[in-house]
Amino acid sequence: MYTLAIYLYMFGIGIAAIFNRRARQLAIGHRKAFFHLHRHIDPKARYVWFHAASLGEFEQGRPLMERLRREHPELKILLTFFSPSGYEVRKKWDGADVICYLPLDTPANVRLFFHFVRPVALYLIKYEFWQNYLKGCRRLNIPVYSVSSIFRPNQIFFRWYGRHGYAHVLDKVTYFFVQNEQSRQLLASLGHTDNVSVVGDTRFDRVLDIRDAAKPLPLVESFAKDADVFVAGSSWPPDEALFIPWFLRRTADVSRTKALKLIIAPHLIGESHLREIEGALSGRHVLRYSHATPENVVHADVLIIDCFGLLSSIYRYGLLAMVGGGFGQGIHNVPEAAVYGIPVLIGPNNGNFREARHLIDVGATFEVHDADDFCSAADRLLSDTAAYSHAAEAAAQYITGNAGATEAIYRATIATLI
Repeated sequence: MYTLAIYLYMFGIGIAAIFNRRARQLAIGHRKAFFHLHRHIDPKARYVWFHAASLGEFEQGRPLMERLRREHPELKILLTFFSPSGYEVRKKWDGADVICYLPLDTPANVRLFFHFVRPVALYLIKYEFWQNYLKGCRRLNIPVYSVSSIFRPNQIFFRWYGRHGYAHVLDKVTYFFVQNEQSRQLLASLGHTDNVSVVGDTRFDRVLDIRDAAKPLPLVESFAKDADVFVAGSSWPPDEALFIPWFLRRTADVSRTKALKLIIAPHLIGESHLREIEGALSGRHVLRYSHATPENVVHADVLIIDCFGLLSSIYRYGLLAMVGGGFGQGIHNVPEAAVYGIPVLIGPNNGNFREARHLIDVGATFEVHDADDFCSAADRLLSDTAAYSHAAEAAAQYITGNAGATEAIYRATIATLI
C-alpha cells in the first residue's frame, strides 16, 4: 500500500507539473537526481548522507554538517532535499560535496540510489521517514540517525490506524535524538526506549553560529547610530498594518529625547509591495537599502531592506523587534532575533512553533492580536526599563541555555563514521 501510494503521488506530481512551477521543479529535479549522482559521486570516497525535507530542516542540520566538515575533511557529505524550497536555495552551498533531490521512495529508485552511493551513515533532519530507503539502509547495515526530531500525538505513528502499520518504519532508525520529553514518551509507547535521547534542537546552535558570524553592515550601523531602532523582520502586510501606525505615532511625539528609527525587512520585496510600504510611511524620510549611501543613510527615519540575506545580521542593531508571519500561515524565525537579547513581538499563529511558545513562557516574546495589543506591548517595553531588561535577559538566556544539541549528537555518532 505504501509503495502504491508513492507511485500515485509520482503520477500526481507529473500531472501538476503541467500547471504548477513548483511541481515542475520537483518533477524535473527528481528525474535528474540520478544523472547528478552518476556525474558527481566519487565511488572511492566515504559519504555521510544528510537528508532535509526543506530549507528549515537544512538549517537545523547545518551545524552538524559544518562540524563534521571541519573536524573530518576526509569524509564527504551528500545532502538531499525533497522540496524545491530547500534545494533551489541551497543547491550551490559549499558545505556539501554533492547536493541533489532525493528520488521518490520507490523500490527501483532505492536500488539505483544505493548503486551510486553507499553512505557510511544517514542523518534524517527532523521529519521524513521514507520506508523503502530505510529498509535499504537496514539491508546494507547503514546506521540511521534521526536528528532534532519532534513527535506529536496526532502523527500517523501514534494513531490507531498507524501504530501497527506505518509506525514500523521507525524500527529502521538506529537512534533518535529528539527535541523534547513528549517525543521521548511517544516513542517509548511504541517500544523505543533504549535508542532515544532528549538533546534539544540544533536550531539553537545554528542561530548562535549566525550571531557569531554576523556580517558587519556599515550602512545599517550608520543609520542606527544614536537612535532606538525597531526591526521588523520578514514582515507581511498584516504585520505592517500594526507597526507602521505605531511608529508614526511614536515619532510624532516631539517630547522624545532619543530618535526612534525603523528597519523593515519585508518577506515580499516586489516593487508594488515596496511602494505600498513607502506610501504608508508618507511624511517620513524612507530609504531603500539598495539606494543607501554613507551620506544619505544617516538622515533617514526608515530603512527598507530590499534584498535577501541580511536580516539575521540586522537584528543586532535593534532595541526591539517584530518577527512577521503570525497573522498568516505561521511566524518566521523568532530565535534568529532573540539570540541578540532583544524582546520580540509576534502574531497569534505561533502554536506549532515550539521555540516561540517557550520564549513567550519565559517572558522574552509577546503575542499580539491586534493594534491595541501591539501598541500596549511595544510602548511598555520602550518606557519600562525593568520590563525591557527582564525580557531581553530572558531572550538571551533561553537561546544559550538550550544550545548544545550538535555537540551531543556529534559525540554520540562520530565513532560510527570513522
